[in-house]
Amino acid sequence: MKLVVLGAGAWGTALAVSAAARHEVTLWLRDADQARELLACRENRRYLPGIALPAGLLVRDGSAQDLPQLVAAHHLAVIATPMAGLRAMLGLLRDVPVPTAWVCKGFEAEAGSGLLGHEIQAQVAPRLAGGALSGPSFALEVARGQPTALVAASPHGSVRDALVDTFHGATLRVYANDDLPGVEVGGAVKNVLAIATGLCDGLGLGLNARAALITRGLAEMTRLGLALGARPDTFMGLSGLGDLVLTATGDLSRNRRVGLLLAQGRTLDQAVQSLGHVAEGVYCARTVVERAARLGVEMPIASAVVRLLDGELPPAAAVAELMGRQARSER
Repeated sequence: MKLVVLGAGAWGTALAVSAAARHEVTLWLRDADQARELLACRENRRYLPGIALPAGLLVRDGSAQDLPQLVAAHHLAVIATPMAGLRAMLGLLRDVPVPTAWVCKGFEAEAGSGLLGHEIQAQVAPRLAGGALSGPSFALEVARGQPTALVAASPHGSVRDALVDTFHGATLRVYANDDLPGVEVGGAVKNVLAIATGLCDGLGLGLNARAALITRGLAEMTRLGLALGARPDTFMGLSGLGDLVLTATGDLSRNRRVGLLLAQGRTLDQAVQSLGHVAEGVYCARTVVERAARLGVEMPIASAVVRLLDGELPPAAAVAELMGRQARSER
C-alpha cells in the first residue's frame, strides 16, 4: 500500500510512523521549515518529541495546490489537519479518485455551520470516497506501538478496506463500521465531556461524580447522535463509550487537562496556552450545543461546559447547577 498523510501534527506523525513499518508512507506538510527540521532530526520535536521517524518514511512539503497530483499517486490519503482545515483540504481533493479519511474530531465552528466531517464532504467533495478513522487513542501511544483499537468508518467499502489493510497489525486493531455519523458524533462530543470530567476531578468531587458524569455524558452523546441519523449501538463501541472513557480519564487528554486547570483557578486563556496543542473541545463546545438546540436535543452537561468556558459560571457553580437539576427518569 502507498499511503500519504496530510498534516504533520501529533496524529499525522503517529499514523505515518505506525504504517511505515509495512507500507510506503509519505508525510506531507505545508511548512517548508518544519519539513526541513523533520528531515534533519528524523523526529517531530514540536508535536511528538522522542519518537524517531522510520528510515523509510518520506517527508515532503509543498503547495496545497499540488496536492491532488500527489494524492492521486497513492492508494489511501489520510487528512490529519485540525477540524478547521478539513473543508479546504476536502475541496482540494474533491476530484481525486483515491479513498480518503480524516482523523480530526469535532463539529465545524467556522461561520456557525456546526457540520460534521461527512456533512462538510457532502458539500465540497460529494464524489470523494470519504470516511473517518477514529476511536480511543492517544497519538503518543500509537507511535510507540502500544496496543490500540480504532474504527474505520465510512459508507464506502473501499475506504473501510483501505484503512484496515493499511493500519491493522500486531499492535493496532482496526474495526470497520458503516455508521459514519455515529462515529463522528462520538469523536466530537467526548472532547466536550472530557472538560467536564477534568473539572470534576480537579475539584476533588470523587469517583462517584466522575462515573455519573461519564454515564450521563454518554446519554447526551447518544441523543445527539440519534437525532443526526446514527445507530444507538455505535455509542456502546470504541468511538462512543471507548473514546469517552479514554479522553475523560486519561492523563494524556488535553481536553481533560483544560478542566483540571480551570478547577485550579486558571483562566481559559492560561489553560489553553499551557497545553501547547489544540484542545478541540474548547473550540467546538458551543457548536455542539448550538447544533443540539437546533435539533431539540437537551445536553445539560455540554451546556454547562459552554457557560464555564464563557466565564458565566465559576467551576463550583457549574457542578452545582448540574446537581441541582430536577429529578427525572433515567430513560
